[in-house]
Amino acid sequence: MRLRLFTALLTAALAIPSPGRLRAQASGTPLAETPAGVSAALKPPVTPRRAFLYSLFVPGAGQAALGRQAWGGAFFLAEGLSLALVYRSAEELRLARQFRVDSVPAAYTVDAAGQLVLGNDGRPTVASWTVSRYSAARVRARRTHYEDWIAVVLFNHLIAGADAYVAAQLWDLPARVALRTSPAGSPAVTATLNFR
Repeated sequence: MRLRLFTALLTAALAIPSPGRLRAQASGTPLAETPAGVSAALKPPVTPRRAFLYSLFVPGAGQAALGRQAWGGAFFLAEGLSLALVYRSAEELRLARQFRVDSVPAAYTVDAAGQLVLGNDGRPTVASWTVSRYSAARVRARRTHYEDWIAVVLFNHLIAGADAYVAAQLWDLPARVALRTSPAGSPAVTATLNFR
């Protein structure tokens, strides 16, 4: 059920026409023909390759160039959150490496009256130490978190580029997306695609 809903939403999102294309279709005025026989109003503002490269380097830039600001904003937001989590996981990894060989006082030396015994430097004398909670296993876990978030950033760049490339390729594909009630009574997303 979830896979079908995800597939329907993904198909609907990719088929949403841009505002410029909707205005061109709604105006009903004849469109100027280019030498290749393609309507000038139905040509994408950027080529598929350029849209891919825009979003590959800055996720959401290719979508914004194609008039898909909502999707561009979503990819840009995902990039910002991912970069923030990369920074946070890198800081946690640095702390884990720094404190891996550290130890913490477990108890201090006290005299018969219950007062702390001070050393020559004026600091309390430590009776016993505990090992730091930052073990080698924790350092490995922090490194794995860091690498995972870097992978998420790279994945976001590739998916944003692929989405922009497909959106530029499907620029002149007329589509109608609607939300209807299925025969079972649940809401369903329908997409009508007309192929020429």
